[in-house]
Amino acid sequence: MSRLVLQIYRNGPYKTFLATYRPARGILRVVLVKEEQGWVAFFCTDPDATVVEILEAFADRATIEQDFHDIKEVWGAGQQQVRNIWTNVAVFHMNLWMHTLVEMWAWTRRHGQLCDRSKSPWDDPDRRPSHADRRKALRQLIIQTELSAVTRAWSLPRKILALTSRLRNLAA
Repeated sequence: MSRLVLQIYRNGPYKTFLATYRPARGILRVVLVKEEQGWVAFFCTDPDATVVEILEAFADRATIEQDFHDIKEVWGAGQQQVRNIWTNVAVFHMNLWMHTLVEMWAWTRRHGQLCDRSKSPWDDPDRRPSHADRRKALRQLIIQTELSAVTRAWSLPRKILALTSRLRNLAA
């Protein structure tokens, strides 16, 4: 930032001011937010934007970044090896839909239904479930439901029933 334009407004744990920045070709609204580690800077090319609007825009952007991370890391988007551009587009759309459907399924589920951190004592048990936790919970439910349906529908030997029981426990 090259020069301070207006006085600094101090309203709680943030400071805001206008500054000029040549690469942005004009005036920026700068917001400094006090965090435990120090000050964090945000800026906006709309000088009339409020502090709330700027911080909400950055929060929205962080959510979008997290979704793209989940789609790439959890669903493997971009790692498919298909030969046709339209097949590539279709596969990417499938990844987006699968992500969306898992999130919709998990929307009304409680924390305890989505993740079990008892086998990870180092992990924070109150941490919100990640998308991978949600996907794992849905996968476990599907496996348990399918195995239960198979064992009810067919008369199977005891060894097979014991195996399906162990498989259900592994999925849980």
